[in-house]
Amino acid sequence: GAGGAAIGACCLPETLPRSSRGGMGNLIPFRRPQSSRPVLPTHRWQGVSRIRRLWFILRPWLFLAVLLLLWAVFDPVLVEPPRMFSGEPEKVSGQFTRCGPHRGTFCVVDGDTIKLGDRKIRIIGIDAPEMYPPRCAEEARLGEAATAELQRQLNRGEFVMIGRIGGARDYYGRDLRALSRTLPDGSVQSIAEDMLASGQVRRYLGGLRGGWC
Repeated sequence: GAGGAAIGACCLPETLPRSSRGGMGNLIPFRRPQSSRPVLPTHRWQGVSRIRRLWFILRPWLFLAVLLLLWAVFDPVLVEPPRMFSGEPEKVSGQFTRCGPHRGTFCVVDGDTIKLGDRKIRIIGIDAPEMYPPRCAEEARLGEAATAELQRQLNRGEFVMIGRIGGARDYYGRDLRALSRTLPDGSVQSIAEDMLASGQVRRYLGGLRGGWC
C-alpha cells in the first residue's frame, strides 16, 4: 500500500529513483554536502605579501654576498687557533739578529716575519710595513721601526710558537704561527698583541690590506 511504498522509498539508496508521490519517477542526483574548509592557494605565491616574496627570492643571493664579504676581510688561518685545534707548541730560545749577510740562526725579516734557520715564520694576526721592497720612503721608515721592535720583543726571552693541527702556510710558503711567552706571574703574553700595542703594526685577519705610504 501507500505506507509500504513510503517506507521502501525512505530506505532505498540515494541513487535509486523515487517520486514525491511514492512511485518511481525522475532520478534525483546525489549531492555531497559542501565542505567548509578554506580553498587552498592555486600557486605558491598566493596569499604571500610582496615583501615576503622578495625576501624568498633574494635570500640565497644575500647569503652568497655575505660569504664573499667574509672571504675578502677574514681568513681563518690567520686567526690564532683554539687550543683543541692547535698542534704541539714549539719552544724557541736564542738571540735574534737582523736577517742579512751576517745573520744568525734566528733572525728577523720584518715586523711580522722571522726565520729559524731556513724556515720562514709569519706571525698570525698582524701586518707590518713591507721591507723588500718598500713602496715608498715612508713605508721604508715604518718598516725599519717595526722590524727593530719585533727584534726587541723576541730577544726578551724564550717563547713558544703554536699553529693549527697539521700546520698551515700562507701563499708564500711561510709557516703561520702564533707567538707567545709565559711570564713569571703565570700570565701568557701574546707577542702579536705587544706589537699592536707598540703601534708599529696593524691587526690583520686576512683579505685586503691598507697601504703604508
